[in-house]
Amino acid sequence: MAVPDVSVSPEIKQKYDRIYQKQWQTALLFLLPYLIVFILFRLGPGIAGLLTSFTSWQIIGTPEWVGTANFEALMNDKMFWIAFKNTLFFLSISAPVMVIGALALAILINQPLAGKVFARTVIFAPYVVMATVVGIIWNWIYDKNLGLLNYYLKFLGVGNVEWLTSSDVAMFAIAITTVWWLMGYNMILFLAGLQGIPEDLYEAAVIDGATAWKKFIYVTLPLLKPTFFLVVMLTVINCFQVFDQVYVMTGGGPGTSTLTIVQYLYFQAFQNFNLGYGSAIGFVIFIVLVIFALIQKRIMREEA
Repeated sequence: MAVPDVSVSPEIKQKYDRIYQKQWQTALLFLLPYLIVFILFRLGPGIAGLLTSFTSWQIIGTPEWVGTANFEALMNDKMFWIAFKNTLFFLSISAPVMVIGALALAILINQPLAGKVFARTVIFAPYVVMATVVGIIWNWIYDKNLGLLNYYLKFLGVGNVEWLTSSDVAMFAIAITTVWWLMGYNMILFLAGLQGIPEDLYEAAVIDGATAWKKFIYVTLPLLKPTFFLVVMLTVINCFQVFDQVYVMTGGGPGTSTLTIVQYLYFQAFQNFNLGYGSAIGFVIFIVLVIFALIQKRIMREEA
């Protein structure tokens, strides 16, 4: 059987090339405002920060090129490793709750229940509050003598807990505050993913005799995997960048028990005026997050 001639005439090809070029130009035009903002306030400062990390610069004066001296100093900086360890501890106690708790809330809110719109609004509302305001509110709640939390704990026979002044408890207090503040955003992401799953798949699973647990394991989780990985990545980034609530609530104390890596960056760059050293810390945070993203992407690809 002869293969039909499907060659396109030069005139038609030229016409489609013009259409494609026009579509590309239109798309670029819509993207241009974001690209300008991204270059000016993200990419540009990022490159400048990387270059600054190889200098010794006290903000005023001329930067002095020191090569990798800042990074070498970081390896022997005891306070840097304390802050890094504290940040990892904060991540380990808050991220699982923010991910698993948000998924549980999204599944609950996705059910045909009365008042679910109101509940969704209430859960998401803390996310729109400024971090400094969140810190001030929870400072009042955690107050040892007049705080609302200790007031109700007395009814359970628990004495006054030094939420923000005890090195054993302070980081847990920061984690509780952060979970309350950010979990609603994760819930909305999970909810969007759940509502994108076709209902026909659940109906087919019911016909096959699947229980609610099996529907969750074999239908919900596999189709929710892209959303799950997105939420995990955003949560890890937020935990590694924790600063505002720590700065307002504990200032890194008591001692160094709640000192986080971003707070140490702020201390070096804007209190010690060692901008080059602070930029080196920022670049280390960036590398850690990139490595985590690459590992997560590989895991997702292997499980696909």
